[in-house]
Amino acid sequence: MPSVTHDDAPPLADLMPWSVAPPRLGRGWPTGPDAASLKARWDALLKAEGPDREALFEPTRSRTLRSAVGQLPGQPGGTERLARASGPCPEPVRVLHAPFDEQWLIPDHRLIDAARPELWRVADEHQVFVVETPTDSPDRLQLLATSLLPLLRPRRVRPLYRRPGGTEPNLAPGLLEHLRARLGIAVEPLDVLAWILAVTRPDLTVPLTGDPELWSRGVESGHRALWLMRRHGDRPKLPGGRRPYVRAPLPARPVALDYDRDEQALLLDEGRISPVPPAAWDFEADGVRVLEQWFTSRIADAEPGTLAAIRPATWPQTWTSELLELITVLALLAELRPLRDELTSPVTTAGLRAAGVLPAPESAHRPASVLDGHEEGPEGQLALI
Repeated sequence: MPSVTHDDAPPLADLMPWSVAPPRLGRGWPTGPDAASLKARWDALLKAEGPDREALFEPTRSRTLRSAVGQLPGQPGGTERLARASGPCPEPVRVLHAPFDEQWLIPDHRLIDAARPELWRVADEHQVFVVETPTDSPDRLQLLATSLLPLLRPRRVRPLYRRPGGTEPNLAPGLLEHLRARLGIAVEPLDVLAWILAVTRPDLTVPLTGDPELWSRGVESGHRALWLMRRHGDRPKLPGGRRPYVRAPLPARPVALDYDRDEQALLLDEGRISPVPPAAWDFEADGVRVLEQWFTSRIADAEPGTLAAIRPATWPQTWTSELLELITVLALLAELRPLRDELTSPVTTAGLRAAGVLPAPESAHRPASVLDGHEEGPEGQLALI
């Protein structure tokens, strides 16, 4: 069948109209790859007094020790000014710190310059956040999907759902019904997201198809990518002969990462993990090797005397387990092939406009009103949302 141009494929921004900039921390120390260090940093901050506490905090124009802010939605952090704060560290939460790099964050509004409360309000076990990672290469990942709050900047974040509990999908009103009628099969919000992951092009346009067989193939591929990126349910595993193992013990404090392509081995100083397929080592996001970025974020030097310098004295076993799983995820993702070149019957932007699906109403571009939970304002006042 002759190929069809996709010049009129709808942009992702039209299909998922509500987007939010990711949170902007303003300081690095409230995040880290292990939760215990974050609690120790918090304790060190609160033990300091006066100018010492101010220096450790690393104030910005948006946040100082005297900033008055409310709670993060759904989080128990305090609301008294940090200049006189006391008490234990709010329990750290898992976040996506960089592509495929799951770390921890102290969920306290007083520590974050721009927290994006609208994202926290819809963050739950049902939510999927889509993060744009545009690239000029058709072979590179265009989008990330995560169940964790993403901190990646300067990309846009598009939540799949506009309300907690997996309700009110962030899709152009009428899109689901249009696709169901066109394809003649059941189409759910997660299916649309799976398709988007499988076919989005480097310019962040999304070819759509009216072919139910092709749709099913794309959705199947996208759901597998979703499972690998969200790491929900059963942990991903490679077949026995391809499964990575620690072949030589990792040192207490590795300082260098290298790759032996002939031996398919990842080298952490004298430590050795294999087999690591070349596709996992070469896997890039935002133009950077994912494995190198993940390793560097755990061994990079911090300025002595800062809170960021409080970190594990030795390489934790949990990091090794996370590294093995990351290698597995990247290897399996690299095996998925995008379907964007196989589309032969696109649903065009013009067609969606004619059907009344596009343009999405202005209200679809704004956060939904979420008033289901109590949120504490500054100094314990009731927050008005």
